[in-house]
Amino acid sequence: MTIEWSEDQVNALVELWNEGLPTSEIGRRLGTTKNAVVGKAHRLGLSKRQSPIHKKAPPAEVVRLGELRTGMCSWPLGEPGTPDFQFCGRPAVPGKPYCAEHCSVAYVSGKDRKETTEAA
Repeated sequence: MTIEWSEDQVNALVELWNEGLPTSEIGRRLGTTKNAVVGKAHRLGLSKRQSPIHKKAPPAEVVRLGELRTGMCSWPLGEPGTPDFQFCGRPAVPGKPYCAEHCSVAYVSGKDRKETTEAA
């Protein structure tokens, strides 16, 4: 299926693309799909953008309690009291006991809590 792009739509696409809007938002504003936006941007030779998909941090070497130091993520891994119980050990977020990934799990904002209780 081929979509006909008017000159105004192409100009708007280029402007919105350069502003850094997400492709889905550009598509919504132009009345088309994000895939159509991506395809047209590619055909126009617009600059490439970083993927919005965040990859998980590579696994770090896990550490035992005796190896845990200040500045290391102290997120527990495994069952306490078992031989394989360890801690994450990645660099901690300044002022926090956990790395960025584990902070996102450990600290829930008031807004998130409200949404969770309303859904229940």
